Amino acid sequence: MLTEQPLREASELSQFVFEQFLAWLDDGTESHGERYLEMRRRLVSYFDRRNRAAPEELADETLNRVARTLEQSGVIATKPPARYCYVVARFVLLEDIRRERRHVALDETRASVDVPAGTTGATEELALREQRLDCLDQCLEQLEPEQRTLIVDYYRDTGRQKIELRRGLAQRLGITMNALAIRAYRIREALLTCLEGCQNARRSI
Repeated sequence: MLTEQPLREASELSQFVFEQFLAWLDDGTESHGERYLEMRRRLVSYFDRRNRAAPEELADETLNRVARTLEQSGVIATKPPARYCYVVARFVLLEDIRRERRHVALDETRASVDVPAGTTGATEELALREQRLDCLDQCLEQLEPEQRTLIVDYYRDTGRQKIELRRGLAQRLGITMNALAIRAYRIREALLTCLEGCQNARRSI
């Protein structure tokens, strides 16, 4: 049985969808919700280690996205389930870093000109974030225009708006929701491979 407070995002899922998601996480072995709680703890730790301001919210967002994908496609082929959760978590992380960069306060920007002693680590972390975002922009530019539009639209918005957007995208392309999810997954995998290569290349310079 679940022994922690329900996830903020999970509460927005229907009971059927949530139970389907729990069964997928259990991967054939009934854990009575323990696998779900463990996956959430691991994701919170994942975002916390990367110094995100709201690791629990990002973990909730990740699990919600995975549940919605399962609801729409009916199947997620990636095994084990934790691997797919981390793939989605990487995108959530990049989006959060991008939002942070876009909303830097003016005072914080000015303060960065005069860096106090002992802040080398924070400065290096900011540089790494900028590097990741630059790599993401570079990799997106390498996609075909229709692929770039698809992957950006696929992950745009949240909740009901995201579902409607994906339905409209599938209709516009003349394909099923399952086919759309598979197509987006393949583009995402290529994008992640490009990101890893870009970051490795910059680290070797």
